[in-house]
Amino acid sequence: MTLQRWLGLGLATLLLAVFTLAAQAQNPGPKPTTVRIGVATGGVGAPPRTGGSTTGIVNAQGLLEEEFERDGIQVQWIFFKGAGPAVNEALVNRQLDFAWQGDLPSIVHRAGGVKTRIIAGSGVRNGLYLGVPPDSSVTRLEDLKGKRVAVFKGTNLHLAAVRALAAKGIKESDLKLINLDTASAQAALATRDIDAAFGYVELFSLREKGAAKVVWSAAQDSYRFTRQTVLLVTDDFAQRQPQVVQRVVTTLVKAAKVYSDEQQRSELFAQWGQAELPERFWREDFIGQPLRVRLSPLLDPFLVARYKDAAAQAHALKLTRSQPEIDSWFDRRWLDAALKELKLEGYWPEYGADGELIGSKLAAAR
Repeated sequence: MTLQRWLGLGLATLLLAVFTLAAQAQNPGPKPTTVRIGVATGGVGAPPRTGGSTTGIVNAQGLLEEEFERDGIQVQWIFFKGAGPAVNEALVNRQLDFAWQGDLPSIVHRAGGVKTRIIAGSGVRNGLYLGVPPDSSVTRLEDLKGKRVAVFKGTNLHLAAVRALAAKGIKESDLKLINLDTASAQAALATRDIDAAFGYVELFSLREKGAAKVVWSAAQDSYRFTRQTVLLVTDDFAQRQPQVVQRVVTTLVKAAKVYSDEQQRSELFAQWGQAELPERFWREDFIGQPLRVRLSPLLDPFLVARYKDAAAQAHALKLTRSQPEIDSWFDRRWLDAALKELKLEGYWPEYGADGELIGSKLAAAR
């Protein structure tokens, strides 16, 4: 074969490959029969429900089921009592297409080579609380030295708690961190088998029963100690079904818009109150925080910075073997398209890496 013919054949092969990839992009293939969404919490009820995020609203109202009904696509919600680590196992086994998950477990799966894309915020600046027995002398984080403290390791509670402790000059070696899931931590706190527990609004239940008191709140201390959750999609599904991904993100953004309206505050908490926790707990958790901040779907510099901080911290704590790259993980194409289609560009306030508002949208957010 002459060199000219060999080069010509190579060029033809390359062009064929390019045209094939272009065709696949325009025609991603047959629609899926099922869209599988993993949720990093056990939920409550049958079917399970959860509060605290727009993902919970989309699930409870059957908005995705309604969106895909005309296509005959079934939406399967899978709730995991094992939270983020259990979601990771399902992702590794290719049992999910989407996942609603906190920062630490998702960083663990990225560091382990599981390929996903972060496509929307759903539960940003979530609270973190410290509960102690009602007669405890602990009144601040600094009092925890030498104490037995429960935290659900491997979840976004874990990193947020360690970050808060470190800011007060407390190392993990200064206390005994005990790995307990949410229910076990509540039980151990009530029976005084531990001295304190980091948790979320479920600690308010123990407080109402007189079995604990809440002595510290991340939201009242610093935004750096809040927890972040997002909606992810697997690389494989995103490449095969970009139009389905778009419809999922657009549905989530629509729900976020409805409930970011302060006139919907009571309705929002009432809906979440039908899940695992009473609406009064959600109302307390959101005190002083605009809905447009807590329900924002934006993938802004604040969120990216928190994931970078979490990735560095997880590696320093030897929770990951390597520190994953973060910037390219955030894939904004579907979110940007949804915001443009729904004419919502500039609707949610955008925050910088330092937690400060970008521009002058705070007044509008309030």
